[in-house]
Amino acid sequence: MTTQTSPEIARTVDVGGIATNYHDEGSGPPVVLIHGSGPGVTAYANWRLTIPELATRYRVIAPDILGFGYTERPEGVRYGMESWTSHLLGFLDALGLEKVALVGNSFGGALALSMATRAPERVEKLVLMGSVGVPFEITPGLDAVWGFEPSLEAMRELMGVFAHDRSLLTDDLARSRLEAATRPGIHEAFSSMFPAPRQRSVDAMTVDEALIRAIAVPTLVVHGRDDQVIPLTNSLRLLELIDTSQLHVFGRCGHWVQIEHAADFARLVGDFLA
Repeated sequence: MTTQTSPEIARTVDVGGIATNYHDEGSGPPVVLIHGSGPGVTAYANWRLTIPELATRYRVIAPDILGFGYTERPEGVRYGMESWTSHLLGFLDALGLEKVALVGNSFGGALALSMATRAPERVEKLVLMGSVGVPFEITPGLDAVWGFEPSLEAMRELMGVFAHDRSLLTDDLARSRLEAATRPGIHEAFSSMFPAPRQRSVDAMTVDEALIRAIAVPTLVVHGRDDQVIPLTNSLRLLELIDTSQLHVFGRCGHWVQIEHAADFARLVGDFLA
């Protein structure tokens, strides 16, 4: 695909020799959006409804994290929280961003927590949505996400795990996400990130609770009440651990808060960051 045919491809910056695809819209205080880890995910697919709303008030920056989307996938790279955190820190450096607000979704929440505990001087505020990063027993939903084997039927089933609102689950959406998940090299990289038994990947993304307790920046925790992928108890635990946190739970909502409740989510986040 080219920039003319895919809105998922935007700008490119060199991050330690890795050509990194990212979106950069609006002006004002910088807000970095970190996507989740679904098959074929990109920053645009994850945040397409959020970016234009927040960009009316902030400079909104959304990268494809190492191994995902249209960011380069170097041969021999070892995917894990260390390499993902280093890539994100390098990305901030490459753009000259000294301090940002971070908004992390699911896997992106764990990465945001890693950033906030490893480089707290770089983080102004924190939003954690349906976040990984605390201990939990892997759900059947998350096991299905990370164990995805490409087919149209499997993608339809997976979208049913993500969304509470079944009206969102169109065949066109399933086909487009399957196409994204099966671009050359994408499924191979994805499979290497989360091999079975996948509880090990949950554990590897867990941030030490003592470090989470030390987070002192204002933190908004967001979750869908009906999330089948990441349990609501994760967000309740984050609320307990982070003294400066508040929690907002959306009813009639699965793992796609930013899509199922797009306007309310963007308003909530925008007001919190203000």
